Amino acid sequence: MDFRILLEKITPALRSIARRHLLTGFYDEEDLYQEMCLYLWRNYANGLPIGINESYIIKGCEFHIQNFKRKGYKKVSLSSLDEPAGPDGVTLGDILEDKRGESADSLSDRVTMDEIKAMNLTEKERAVLSYLLKGCTAREAAAALGISHVMVLKHKKAILARWKKKRLPGI
Repeated sequence: MDFRILLEKITPALRSIARRHLLTGFYDEEDLYQEMCLYLWRNYANGLPIGINESYIIKGCEFHIQNFKRKGYKKVSLSSLDEPAGPDGVTLGDILEDKRGESADSLSDRVTMDEIKAMNLTEKERAVLSYLLKGCTAREAAAALGISHVMVLKHKKAILARWKKKRLPGI
């Protein structure tokens, strides 16, 4: 099956997975979707999806995202959008739509340091946020702070709730 056709078929499911995993990390929905596309592209270039049904491919992408979030960017292999992946010379950049024009809007949606300071976080919340921004997992942050990973998740949830309340006052 052609990669473009496969991607068009499973994109709604991949976007749904990206939205579902959005609340459990500091990654953007588009980042998660693109990471799944890159994972799928690398596997497609090696011939792996041949003979596998779409639900297995989608589940494989979801497992990849879970590992991606758990391990962080450091251990993820990067691919260029301009690197050809097959004999026909088609690149992933040719298939995915270009959203560079939206960069100003997406920048306004990101948390700034001034917003973090204005949220009046508690000392523990600031410490948790510091470790999470460094790329630590909840368990690593918990070990460093001497608290349980469940408390780290609770602090993270409180930080996100405060941020959303500040950004979207009507909610």
